[in-house]
Order: sequence, then structure tokens, then C-alpha cells
Amino acid sequence: MTVWNSAQRLRDERLRAGAPYAQGKRVAKADATALLEAVIRPGDRVCLEGDNQKQADLLASALAAADKNKIHDLHMVQSGVVLPEHLDVFELGIAKRLDYAYSGPQSQRIAKLLFGGKIELGAVHTYLELFARYYVDLTPQVALIAAVSADREGNLYTGPNTEDTPAIVEATAFKDGIVIAQVNEIVDKLPRVDIPGDWVNFVIESGKPFYVEPLFTRDPGAITETQILTAMLAIKGIYAPYGVQRLNHGIGFNTAAIELLLPTYGERLGLKGKVASHWALNPHPTLIPAIESGWVKQIHSFGSEVGMDAYIEARPDVFFTGPDGSLRSNRAMSQTAGLYACDMFIGSTLQIDLQGNSSTITADRVAGFGGAPNMGSDARGRRHPSQPWLLAGKEADPDSPAPLRRGRKLVVQIGETFGEKNAPMFVEQLDALKLAAKLDLELAPVMVYGDDVTHIVTEEGIANLLLCRSHDEREHAIRGVAGYTEVGRARDKKMVQQLRERGVIRRPEDLGIDPLDADRRLLAARSIKDLVQWSGQLYAPPSKFRNW
Repeated sequence: MTVWNSAQRLRDERLRAGAPYAQGKRVAKADATALLEAVIRPGDRVCLEGDNQKQADLLASALAAADKNKIHDLHMVQSGVVLPEHLDVFELGIAKRLDYAYSGPQSQRIAKLLFGGKIELGAVHTYLELFARYYVDLTPQVALIAAVSADREGNLYTGPNTEDTPAIVEATAFKDGIVIAQVNEIVDKLPRVDIPGDWVNFVIESGKPFYVEPLFTRDPGAITETQILTAMLAIKGIYAPYGVQRLNHGIGFNTAAIELLLPTYGERLGLKGKVASHWALNPHPTLIPAIESGWVKQIHSFGSEVGMDAYIEARPDVFFTGPDGSLRSNRAMSQTAGLYACDMFIGSTLQIDLQGNSSTITADRVAGFGGAPNMGSDARGRRHPSQPWLLAGKEADPDSPAPLRRGRKLVVQIGETFGEKNAPMFVEQLDALKLAAKLDLELAPVMVYGDDVTHIVTEEGIANLLLCRSHDEREHAIRGVAGYTEVGRARDKKMVQQLRERGVIRRPEDLGIDPLDADRRLLAARSIKDLVQWSGQLYAPPSKFRNW
């Protein structure tokens, strides 16, 4: 006889095992590890909320303290591998297999554990891809999440850093899994209900705020004149001619420079109201001057940013906020917006090869790539037109009849030809391929595939790959902006000149830009203190960014 409710039976068994540690749904912080040992089974798929920024740090520590004789061989499915405890569980034998998206702060350690055989890698995903698999074949049996507060019934208020929580909880709760939430405090009345209490099984009061990584804070004081030059090239050479209004910026100083040039250089070019008005973006502090100058109309955010809460509450016309005034972020929805509703993604990478493939994987770092593959890919399911999308499609395919011609999303890689520690950004072969060979992976962890990349911007100029008509042209367009790297020095100068004459490659002088004008005085804010002043003292930067 077929049993149709075996998962429900197992859930009920887990709930009974956890009940001795709970009063209603409330579990004492001291009993966190014991609760996990009671409800988690060996080999379970466990989603530990390690987001891009928000971390269920108490639950991460509790899991790392578990007895490996009781909990072992776990399959961790989580967005971010950010805290040391996220990897401690592998070194301790509690976890075995990992599917994830981002590991910036732990990128070097995760590489060592992968190479050392301590982690069995499923895949390095993009966020939206991983969320999708939560609902298909990576459904968590236990979800360990974080929220700001809970009430007595277990309803949760996630505050500005909702991030991944809805996607995780819904997939788990509605497939007979166990949801355990750590909260900063338990209160009588919540500002708003973000997660209903009947989706939550246990609540642990941590007594302190969960950890949030200030991932999107860039000090204007660290922006270089070379980065200002690349920003000028991007604004005049891409934003202006395509009329890009809906966009996403990646993490980095090059895009921070663009944000800080909008109220100055962009204003000089007469672009206000014509570009950069609608965003899928975290609340970047470096965007404050553009918001205050009236450039930005609306921002939907993946997550929040440390110190931006009061500023966001004071600017509800720009941000998505609730009746309590706090941001309602949602990574899944913002990733979808970046994929389908934005006309451009512009971001940085560590390596680009001759086909335009890019990756943040290097010989000793496995950083993952978070949302960049969603932001930096051409959504072939898109059906609504816009000026930038149609123009890019026409450049790529001028011969097809307009009503049947696919548009193209602008996918721009921006950076200096030599990056951190003088490492070249342009390479003959990505380190991601070496990693794939070393770990016997079927698929190399490429961040953005070359056939999605439309433009590359460096201090040497802009390569418009949409205008290339052959593999050879594409390769030399890339070599033509690769500077004095080995890739750049191997260019055919005659061919590069021909590409320049066709407008495939455009140097600063071709755009009327004098590199000597790339001066820090162009930045609307030149320090974190300047950003605070722009915000009317509403922005409260983390202490490590305060130098006054």
C-alpha cells in the first residue's frame, strides 16, 4: 500500500523530538545546539541562512557545535558562505556536500577545503538558480533563518534585510520541513508581519542583532583617477547613446565612481532625466548624491546596507518601504527584476578571456558569483521593448526584420587592465577552467558567458562586442582594450585600428574625453563624511568607515 504522507510523518517526528526544548515555539539560546541535534537527521539538506549580507550567526555557531556522531553528512544549500562557522561544519565532519552562490569573505578558505577534499561540491549557482532548485530538487528539510523580531505566535519581522528569507521559508514549510528562526528579540507586537507564524516551528531569541556584512559600502576616498576615467567612458560612451534608465550596478569602485559622477559629469553632459532613473540595487551609500540631486526615481533592493536605515525611511518615494518605514528587500524578486526589467548590468570581474567569458575564480580563490549571472545575462524570455534593448539588438543583428529581431540586454564589464596586486584582468584562459580540471567538474564556474557580454570598458577605451561580425573581430576588440597585459600586447595593431575606425573600439579621445580630466574633484563626494553630509546626517556608516 502506498504511503502518501511520509514527509509529514517525518516532520511530526522531528517536531516531537524538538518539543522538550521548547515552550510553545520558544527555545532558549542555551538549548540551540540540542534542538538542532534533535530535529536534524544525518544526510539532511539544510539551508543555513547565509545570505549575501544577513547571517543567521547564532544558528551557524550552534550547528558547528553539534556532535558529529548525531549530525553528519549534511548537504548544505545556502546562498552565501560568509562566516567561518559555515566552513567549520565541513572541517568538523558535520557537513559533507555544498551547493551555494557566493563566498567572498571565505573565498580562499573554501578553495583550500575544496582542493583538500573536505567539501563535495554540488555547484556554484547564481542566486535565482539556487532559489529555483529549492522548489525542485534541493528542497531543504531544515531551514535555519534570521529575523529582527518575533511575536508570541512566531510571526516574524525581517526588517530591511528580508533578503532570501521568503524563498527559503516557503520552500521548506510547504514541503514538510522544519523552520527554525533566530531573532534579535521577542516582542508583543511586530511593526509588520513578513513571515507568518504558521510557517515557523521554533524561535530562538539571540538577544543581539544578527550579523550583517556592509558589502556594498565603498569609500569614495579609495576611488582612483583611473576608475574615474573608466566611469566617464561608461557614462558618455554607453549610458548616453543607449539612453539607459533601468539598470543594475555590480559591486566595485568602478561602478561607485559612476554613481558619484552622475550629479557632476552626468549633469555636464545633460543626462539628468535621460539615464539611470530606475534601479534594481542595494541601497549603495555612493548613490546618495544622485538621489539627492534628483537623478534617481526608484530603487528595488536585494537587501539593505548597514547604516542606511534612517536614510531609506526618510526617502519612501525612492525605496520600497512598509508602514513602519523600513525597507522591504527581496532578493528573489530583485534578481528577477535585474534579469527581465533592467536594460543594463555593469559590473567588474577578476578575469576575462579572449571570448569575453569572465569569472571571479582565481588559482587560490573561489568567491562564487552571487547574482551576477542573472544580472549579466540576456533574458531570452523577455518580450517588452525599450530603446536600449532594441538598439543593442539592432547593432547585434542589423539584417533581421525589426518586428522579429530580438533585442539585447546591455551586459558591460568594467575594470582596469591590471587589478589588485597587479594581476592582469585579461587572460588567455580562465583559472575557472583549471579549477574544473582539478576538481573534475563537468562545468567550469564561469560568471558571465562571453556571448552575453556586449561591452568591455577599461582605461584604454570601450570595446563594443555587438558590432563584431566574426570570432577574430571579437578577439581583437578585446585585445584592443586589454592594455599592456600579455593579451593586449599580442594584438594585431592593423586590425585593432580597423575596428577603431568602425567604432567597435572607441578610445577616450574618440569620445572627446581627456584622461587628464579624470580628477577626483569630479566626484560628488570624496569621502564617507561627504556622503553623510549629502544625506543630511541620516546615513550612519559602520565604525570601520569613520575616519573623522
